[in-house]
Amino acid sequence: MSTPYASFIKRLREERGWSQLEVAQGISMSRPSYVALEKGTKELSLMEADAVARLFGITIEQLLKTQAPNIKKYKHMLLAFLREAHESGKTLKKTKLAKLLYFADFAWYYRHLESMSGMNYRKIEFGPVPDSYFSLVEDMEEKGELNVTQIVRDGYPMYELNESRGSLRTALDLLSKDEMKLIRAIWEKWQDASTNEIVNFTHKQMPFLFAEENGIVSYDIFTQEDPHEIF
Repeated sequence: MSTPYASFIKRLREERGWSQLEVAQGISMSRPSYVALEKGTKELSLMEADAVARLFGITIEQLLKTQAPNIKKYKHMLLAFLREAHESGKTLKKTKLAKLLYFADFAWYYRHLESMSGMNYRKIEFGPVPDSYFSLVEDMEEKGELNVTQIVRDGYPMYELNESRGSLRTALDLLSKDEMKLIRAIWEKWQDASTNEIVNFTHKQMPFLFAEENGIVSYDIFTQEDPHEIF
């Protein structure tokens, strides 16, 4: 009998374009053991389940229920913000982009009781961010979907993101007109703000304040936020 999450884990890996070896190394498991995991002949320990969930940016509950965020839609959201920046003659830094994506997911949840992408956000120093955000950016750069430029400001390295020529042909067809409208509204409000201004804003919001350090940030508690403080 196959485990209920075998094919689900395989789908998550294939959606990200990762090899079995890359995932095995990412969760500190031998490749043969990981292959057995995808075949459904190996059960996950609690520690292994936590490692798998963290690697794919989901919760253990989602892993066991075989429910996952829409990573492709999240990529479309990311590209949508980059296109807004390009049309405005601006560039986006990696941390600022992560905050804009957070605004889109949580503002959409505030209005519709579901996030735009289904991504889970974790409380870290620079505000809520999905576990898989930075690895996704790296993966998109390796695939030629993003151009990432390192700059140094006040002695600290920063990274500017631009859409590549290849990804410009990508149709953002997973985003509805209303979702695009929200993304544009978020961009219009925050396009001239510094990353620190946005980080400070997110640090005052209820989901961040009530989350444990490195814990998952609650969508549900966000519904109690002041409507003027959504983004």
